[in-house]
Amino acid sequence: MKLKVYNLTGKSIGTMEVSDVVFNVAIKPEIVHTVFVQQTNNQREPWADTKTKGEVSGGGKKPWAQKGTGRARHGSIRSPIWKGGGVTFGPLSTRNYKTKINKKIRRSAIKMCLTDKAQNETLLVIEDFNFTDQKTKVFAAFLKELPIKTKTVLVLTAGKDIKVIRMTKNLPKVETMRAEDINVMELLKNSAVVASKDAVKKIEEVFSK
Repeated sequence: MKLKVYNLTGKSIGTMEVSDVVFNVAIKPEIVHTVFVQQTNNQREPWADTKTKGEVSGGGKKPWAQKGTGRARHGSIRSPIWKGGGVTFGPLSTRNYKTKINKKIRRSAIKMCLTDKAQNETLLVIEDFNFTDQKTKVFAAFLKELPIKTKTVLVLTAGKDIKVIRMTKNLPKVETMRAEDINVMELLKNSAVVASKDAVKKIEEVFSK
């Protein structure tokens, strides 16, 4: 499969041959969905927490006598049937939402997302990110020159590129990360992917195995 290569002025300067093993695989939405759900579950924190009748305060004294009052018998105001009492089977902060998934399936889902980007021409390969002036406005102008009409962009670099990170950190809806760290959530969240040639080679190196 071939992808167009662009320079820093947004002009196409040729093509790049990429591996079909990574960028041209059969897409199965159910697998992508499974991996996405797994990622969101692993990021979920159990904030809700309730107290059982043994944890709420008060209730040391019997509300009223067992007999003779004409009312139902009660042993403690901490009972779940009382207002302000304990909660039966309520949510606890100890709950663990984390789920596990096979590494092979996770990698397959990433390849499917990359294939979808490549087929829809929302995966743009850049010759390099060697800007002469390392300013945010320069990178913003560069993105406007590219043939993409999406608002959210994922910038991929080969390894940690401090210069690109500084140029993009204040740009809204633009994220920068290492090519080897890509995941399904980031690929789905961002409509377009802008990657350097070295980043594409790194992706092939990591995900062709």
